[in-house]
Amino acid sequence: MREIFKPFVKLLTLMVGLLMTISLLTAFLIGVVIFVFSGGSLPSFKNQSAIQSVAMEAENYRGVAPKEGMWNAPDWSTVEEEANAEDIKYGRELIVNTSNYLGPNGKVKKMSNGMNCQNCHLNAGTAPLGNNYGAVASTYPKVRARSGQMEDIPKRINDCFERSLNGKTLELNSKEMIAMVAYMEWLGKDVAKGEAPKGSGIYELAFLDRAADPIRGKSVYAQNCQSCHMENGEGMMKPDKTGYIYPPLWGEHSYNNGAGLFRMSRFAGYVKTNMPLGASFENPILSDEDSWDVAAYVNSMPRPKKDITKDWPDIAKKPIDHPFGPFADEFSEEQHKFGPFKPIKESKEKASK
Repeated sequence: MREIFKPFVKLLTLMVGLLMTISLLTAFLIGVVIFVFSGGSLPSFKNQSAIQSVAMEAENYRGVAPKEGMWNAPDWSTVEEEANAEDIKYGRELIVNTSNYLGPNGKVKKMSNGMNCQNCHLNAGTAPLGNNYGAVASTYPKVRARSGQMEDIPKRINDCFERSLNGKTLELNSKEMIAMVAYMEWLGKDVAKGEAPKGSGIYELAFLDRAADPIRGKSVYAQNCQSCHMENGEGMMKPDKTGYIYPPLWGEHSYNNGAGLFRMSRFAGYVKTNMPLGASFENPILSDEDSWDVAAYVNSMPRPKKDITKDWPDIAKKPIDHPFGPFADEFSEEQHKFGPFKPIKESKEKASK
């Protein structure tokens, strides 16, 4: 007899369990409805997913600086709205193809070494942390410690012609100077006076605990740089010989010893966020050590000389990595060139107190 009723007992148990589940689910739904109508809100799974995605992106971000707030150049498509649009456009062309107009075979004037301004000021001076012109209009004129004098934008441009382009100065009232100034002022038109926007200029790379090593740097150069800049540092010219695709890093057609990039920290910071091809501040390729060492190698190679005896009239204001004496401290020229720089920095800070 028991065996006859077993299926009915199982069915009854199943029905009771199902009724209890339905009752609990109904109570839960009623509770949710009351909660929502009382002003509560349910969690958004979409937002949770977005938050997780942002968190993962931040965790995996390899850049040297946050992307948010980086300076961006004005939209080029708006340039026609400017009263001096033709000057601005010509100025940009001169930055991109300097040698074609002002190089050894320049069609306007023969006055520089064949490099283009864009070889050092990437993307026509607009790349974040690519030695861009974002802060030029907002910070000039100003007194520069290197000259000890007030300098305006034309003076700064001519500094580059004499040093980085190892050439002569451009006439202040020339069409070319007016155009280059117009372009730089247009790039910085939205930057408040006196401010240097985030991402302007060159990245400041942390000092090593040792001196930069040119011997190790030669190996870094061979592995990462010489495919573009060539084994002997001569660079790669355009097929029509009007300028360089990849500039010479040493030799008679490169920047001279008075150029900003001859300072180790400037070259190393530039390399960190821009080199080799494909690198950026968001995606650096070389380590800090490799960047310092390759800078030491490149800046150990022969290059043109400039008379820099009038630079830094106040020797106490010389940068830590300016490699030519006299100095206001007891550190050698070699240490001022290759480092280690931390002891020099600490000594300078102590002396200023």
